[in-house]
Amino acid sequence: MSRLSNLQWIQMAMVVCLVALSLGCGGTGAEESPDPSDPASEAAAKAPRPEFALAIHGGAGVISKDMEPEKIAEYEAALERALAHGRDRLAEGAAALDVVEEVVVLLEDDPLFNAGKGAVFTHDGRNELDAAIMDGRDLSCGAVARVTTIKNPIRLARGVMEQSKHVFMVGDGAEAFADGLGLERVESDYYFTQRRYDSLQKAIEKEKQAEEHGDQHGTVGCVAMDKDGNLAAATSTGGMTNKRFGRIGDVPVIGAGTYANNETVAVSCTGRGEEFIRHNVAHSVSAMMEHKGSSLQEAAKAVIHGKLAKDDGGLIAVGADGSIALVFNSSGMFRGAADSSGRFEVAIWE
Repeated sequence: MSRLSNLQWIQMAMVVCLVALSLGCGGTGAEESPDPSDPASEAAAKAPRPEFALAIHGGAGVISKDMEPEKIAEYEAALERALAHGRDRLAEGAAALDVVEEVVVLLEDDPLFNAGKGAVFTHDGRNELDAAIMDGRDLSCGAVARVTTIKNPIRLARGVMEQSKHVFMVGDGAEAFADGLGLERVESDYYFTQRRYDSLQKAIEKEKQAEEHGDQHGTVGCVAMDKDGNLAAATSTGGMTNKRFGRIGDVPVIGAGTYANNETVAVSCTGRGEEFIRHNVAHSVSAMMEHKGSSLQEAAKAVIHGKLAKDDGGLIAVGADGSIALVFNSSGMFRGAADSSGRFEVAIWE
């Protein structure tokens, strides 16, 4: 009787050990728990993938903190309106591609921002607008540059993507194509705003790029992930105050200022366009995520703070996992972010 009891005790001890090992006591399970000393991994482990996410920007650059409180309130209210529209449309189940276009149209129509209605002036006193849009599902994209009579260039960029066999159209040809699409055109004085005209005069007098007025870095953009997990990006700009010689920046250059790929990320950039082109910034973020396994935050910070110089600008991005990045190396960036978890925020400075 005692021998049987001893065997039973031994068997019970063996079972207890096996159970302990299966629970990871001293073992190496396939799924490791997050390192409690790593806040990022802990947050990632706790945070579920949102149903949808989006981010917007209204330009980055040297934005003075001495701005009048009333003007700050105007910018924040404009960002909130655009962000709320995008959030509500995504919550309804709208496609990311439709949402980024709609949000950018709202920003183009707002004279506060350097796109559409509020576009800055070239050295010759003209308004030349650029825009691009990209669908992360199949890498479809469309871009336009140097258009001068199109009310909403982002709509024309989408038309190029969906209703032509091309990717990039410029100037008169792009506007002739817009007629075929039935898009709204405007007289050149539609873009006139006194603030932008005054900035041009100051820039001409000083023969510089108006960096102190924040106009060099003005752009608007939106990136989104919809409920189906699809990504899209859209960006629009009036360019650089006092620009000459047909200069075109990064916004309509796919991979430089605008990029979206369902496998990785949707990105919209704003800043010193020449540098974003040289470093292929938007695609570089995607490439680091794809080939190095970097997180969205790691990739965005590495590119903005590692490849670019101080005050070059920033980017907004939404990853395939619904994560959001709002990264810039300038004094400020008009920006906002929202997702299905209830996040809703706008900001200008750090």
